[in-house]
Amino acid sequence: MTTKAAASIRILIADDHAMVLEMFAHFISNLPDVSAQTAPDLSSALEVIKESGPFDLVLVDLNMPGMNGVEGLRKAIEQNAGKPVALLTSHPSPQVVAEVLQSGGCGIVLKTTSLLNFANEIRFMAAGGRYIPVELIEKQRIITNEPQKIPLSEREMDVLSHLAEGKANRQIGEALGLAEPTIKMHVKSICSKLEASNRTQAVIVARDMNLI
Repeated sequence: MTTKAAASIRILIADDHAMVLEMFAHFISNLPDVSAQTAPDLSSALEVIKESGPFDLVLVDLNMPGMNGVEGLRKAIEQNAGKPVALLTSHPSPQVVAEVLQSGGCGIVLKTTSLLNFANEIRFMAAGGRYIPVELIEKQRIITNEPQKIPLSEREMDVLSHLAEGKANRQIGEALGLAEPTIKMHVKSICSKLEASNRTQAVIVARDMNLI
């Protein structure tokens, strides 16, 4: 999939979530200086790079098929002839952040970033900069071997499952027997707990966390 025939900055976005690809590709289609191709997994991304030549920037999802952690990032960097490759993810651990930089990655793009910030980030990295979100620097998360706790309540999980189906608040309320303002409150709480700016990002983050 290509958003434009020609542009000064060519990027490749690889992610196994169609929603992520559609969101970013649609946004990029409105940028005058950027064009994007997409791929659903690492092997497809490597093939696209092989066929189309190195991109100005490649974004690879941490959890998509074929990645094997940050190892997939290294493969993408090699295939992209050393040109910028960044990790696309939601909640990277400090260890992952360190591995990305040690592997020669140009940075990390959070799926929860605003689209305005996204545009600035991809231009910065395509120009040769290295970018790590401020929140990852400020939040020194502790690495543990304990299973990740589900941050949402049972009712919020119910609402989230309907959000993943693309339902509006009214439809979710009818399905769960709840008033629409109540659903709106739950959606707001879900976004807050998952550190997402909107319902679409909440679904993306939840899928990355294997909540749905």
